Amino acid sequence: MLGFLLRLLPFWVREPLLIAVGSVLGVRIMYLAVHDHDRVAAGLGVVFLVFTAVRIHAVVRALRARRNPRPAASADGTAVDTAAQAQAQGGAGPRPGPATPEKEHNAWGQAVAAVAVVGALGAALWVAPSVMPSDDIASQPASCSGEAREELPRAYRQTPQPVTGEELCKALNRPDLAKLLETPGETATTASGTSNTAPLTDGKVAQPEAEVAFDTYSVNVSATYNELSIDQYVKLMKFGDEQDIKTLAVLGRPAVLSSAHTMKIEINLGSGGSGGPVEQGPLARTLSVAMDRKDRGGYCEITVWSKSGALPNDGVLLDIAGKVLARIPERPVR
Repeated sequence: MLGFLLRLLPFWVREPLLIAVGSVLGVRIMYLAVHDHDRVAAGLGVVFLVFTAVRIHAVVRALRARRNPRPAASADGTAVDTAAQAQAQGGAGPRPGPATPEKEHNAWGQAVAAVAVVGALGAALWVAPSVMPSDDIASQPASCSGEAREELPRAYRQTPQPVTGEELCKALNRPDLAKLLETPGETATTASGTSNTAPLTDGKVAQPEAEVAFDTYSVNVSATYNELSIDQYVKLMKFGDEQDIKTLAVLGRPAVLSSAHTMKIEINLGSGGSGGPVEQGPLARTLSVAMDRKDRGGYCEITVWSKSGALPNDGVLLDIAGKVLARIPERPVR
């Protein structure tokens, strides 16, 4: 359909139009190919530029033909000047008029107008990536989103200076989080925070948490405002499945590093039936830090995992903890 419409256009409109479109697309594609080191795009850009050069050559030949028209030839090959014949017959023939110059002027006007219109469109396409917000938005990290709640659970009102899920998310979703994870080229794909309560506590223990996910790693931070100290927590770990337990101090607070497998749940939405059994997921590394220096109860946990099962070194967890814990108030003396 497009080719049919182009064939309907006059020569002096169609050819400048094709030249303008081919040059704009060719230069733009070549620029992107050089910027992205894409050989396929470079080849496509060359095709457009060659096509444009062919059209320019055709227009140049047509202009030369219009400027140097050949005189009409008779049957025996001699040129015949119709104007001279008309004058020899007493001037009865048609007088030469400005028809040809007007057509040439109109052709040039159409060509200039077509180039101007398409040039404006090409300029708009050229600057569109820099002024349209879509690419910029896509390259920005995800912002924190939380559950809409009219008020926090009662446990938060009964806990001195608790943080909320939104506050935890803002503390975790830092601009340098990807750099701390040693993946500086990535941006956060999801970020969320919730102000929940700890399970099996009848809603009496506040346990806000936040999670930020990247293409490589996911990070979860939670704060549990219970009476369990890190010393007691370590003793419980020894009876569980946690691996590579290592006690240390973080910002002067008792802490422990441990490893445990995540859970993998598959939900079958096609048949309407229930999902498969809960399976063992990839290994996760967790740093648990006491809420205060005297370890009077409560702890904050920072967990990192990946779908591939790869884990960063423990120094990454310590760096993240140093940044996040500075935004979480220590538990006051009770």
